[in-house]
Amino acid sequence: MIEVQGAEMAFSPGFRWGTSLLPGDVITRELMMDQVAITYPYATVSDISGEMIKTILEDVCDNLFNPDPYYQQGGDMVRVGGLTYACEPGAKMGSRIHDMRLGGRPIDPAKTYKVAGWAPVSEEAKNAGNKPVWEVVEQWLKAKGRVAPRKLNTPRLIGVKGNPGLAG
Repeated sequence: MIEVQGAEMAFSPGFRWGTSLLPGDVITRELMMDQVAITYPYATVSDISGEMIKTILEDVCDNLFNPDPYYQQGGDMVRVGGLTYACEPGAKMGSRIHDMRLGGRPIDPAKTYKVAGWAPVSEEAKNAGNKPVWEVVEQWLKAKGRVAPRKLNTPRLIGVKGNPGLAG
């Protein structure tokens, strides 16, 4: 999404489904669709402030880590590309996300960043003429030809030592 849509970073839903691929496997359209076939697939690019990026990540964290189980709405943490950050699950709302960086430089809360995403929940995004994510991924795969293994972009976790459900 970053390369095809000219974004600086990307957000992706934290889905955990689809067929696993081994190094050297051919990525077919069917295998790609295992990963991205949903009923709200529209790829978007938005200008979002650094402050709002932090707010989005904090909100998702609160759905997962709120100490009151009635406020834990479940789901998965949003996946990010291009952005690195640290997460402290045990901290209070608004204080869980730290050290957000783009290209090694701190995210400026006042600066606006071009952020690609998919699976928007708003009808506006759906009706904005956006392509489904599988068209974006397909375009990228065709341009690459062969995809090399990539380094995982995993957030640095703070305060989870000894918690087998969070430390990994």
